Order: sequence, then structure tokens, then C-alpha cells
Amino acid sequence: MSDRNIDGLRDVSLWRTFLAAHRSGSVSAAARMLGLAQSSVTAQLQTLERHMGEPLFERHARGIRPTPRADDLAARLAGPMDQLALVAGAAAPASPVRLGGAAEFLERVAMPALGPAIAAGLRLTVVPGLADDLLEQLRVGSLDLVISAVRPRGRTLPASALCDEEFALVAAPSLGIDPAERPRLEHPLLAYARDLPILRRYWRHVFGERLEREPDLVIADLRAVAAAAVAGAGVTVLPTYLIADELADGRLVVLHPTDDPPINTLYLVRRPGPPVTGIDVIDTALRAAVAKF
Repeated sequence: MSDRNIDGLRDVSLWRTFLAAHRSGSVSAAARMLGLAQSSVTAQLQTLERHMGEPLFERHARGIRPTPRADDLAARLAGPMDQLALVAGAAAPASPVRLGGAAEFLERVAMPALGPAIAAGLRLTVVPGLADDLLEQLRVGSLDLVISAVRPRGRTLPASALCDEEFALVAAPSLGIDPAERPRLEHPLLAYARDLPILRRYWRHVFGERLEREPDLVIADLRAVAAAAVAGAGVTVLPTYLIADELADGRLVVLHPTDDPPINTLYLVRRPGPPVTGIDVIDTALRAAVAKF
């Protein structure tokens, strides 16, 4: 390698752009993460490849795919570059941590758990939404941390298990359903979506059958589904953390109790890149809260 090429490889900005592209798998996503124009990211990657004397990414319709050489470089560079970014930003005021998650979990678990940390100085911007949409925002750098019911594929987004949601079949006592008996299908069904994803999963897991019914109520908010159930509207399946108070005071009862309820694992998924101030505080507070489930 010539002296000129070696000098070019000392440009830290080229490696910063390389890591952003490697982690996001997209020139446009890397540009958003870095606050640069796409053309600037493309030019920097081309400059780096020219200095290296070989291609580092394969271009395809959905983005860029790193070569084995790029994977090796990224593994060696990630630690030092992240530490450099952390030191460089240490003197700057901490930006708000951008947290995404399901609205129901944010309201019932996350906000009560994080209240003391916010009072102590944690800055937080919270974005409710669906898991797939939030993970995409994480990939492009619009969020820092996501509480996700979907585990992201691959190694681009670091994920760790947070807790298991447990689901229960419930109704209000006013419906007069014997809790020990399997509910009959003439009772109204309250659902999050028209295709009954939660109810059908419960029926398949507990009863070994496919649920063939149209819902009587569809509303895309589990808190509203719970409120309808408390009001005696019908039968539904809900995560037990969401209705802990209603079960405790008898406004809802568990129907057909089972020792093997369906569960759904929630994950904490972090944005790739340098550590973000405040994320560890959020991680600790959330894990303390879910330990009480």
C-alpha cells in the first residue's frame, strides 16, 4: 500500500462513515445517522474502498451488503471508534434518550418505572408504536432503545431479553361465566385486531384448536379492550401485567385457568453505535419493574 493510501486511511471520518454504513446496511440510513447527504456517504465509502484497494460493500436493491473483509474491519474498529465517540461527547450536554415501545407497556410499566430517573435528571423522548416500525426507526438512528415484542434478525441490532408477558383469558363476573369451565363461543369476543392474533394464539396453545369466529369488538389498544371487558362487553385475552389491578380487585376473573399459559418475550433492543448516556439507567429501572410480574 502506498504512503498516500496510508495517509488516507488515517481520516477518522471515513471510518466513522464506514461503521455507520456497516451497522445500518444502507447508505441512506447511514446518512441519517451521521447527518450527512447520501452523496457524501457514497463518496466517502468510495474513497475508503479506493484507499483499501478492494470493495467493502456489495450494492443490491435493498441496500448494501458488507464483504467478509468489511465484517473483519468492523469487528476490529467498533470498540475503539465507539470509545472515541464517547470521549468526544463527554463534555456535551446529554441528549434525550429516544425510547420506543408498545403504548400499553409504556403507560403501565415503563413510565412508572422511569419516573424517579426522570425526576433525577434523565432526559427522555418516548415514541409509542408497533414493533416492526420501531425497529426500523432504530436501524436508521431515529431511536436509541426499543422495547420490542419482536426479536430483530441478524446481529445489526443488539437485543437482550427483558421479560415474558403472560396471557390470560378473562371476562367480567357480570357475564356469569363459570371460571372453571371453558367459555362457550356464544359469548362476545373482544379483540385487538380483526384477525384475532392474541385470541387465536391462546386458543391454539391452550385448547389445541383454531378459533373460527368473527370478533364482536375490534379496537387497536389493549387498554381499551380491557376497559370493555371490565364493563361486561365480552371475553378476551390480555397480558396479565396490564390487568393486574382488575384481577386483584375482582373486576375481571380468569377463565379456564391453566398452568401453561401462552407467553411472549419482550426484548430491549439498542441502537448500534457508541453507548448512549442514560440507556443503562433505563435498562436497570425496567428490569427492576418487570421482576415484580
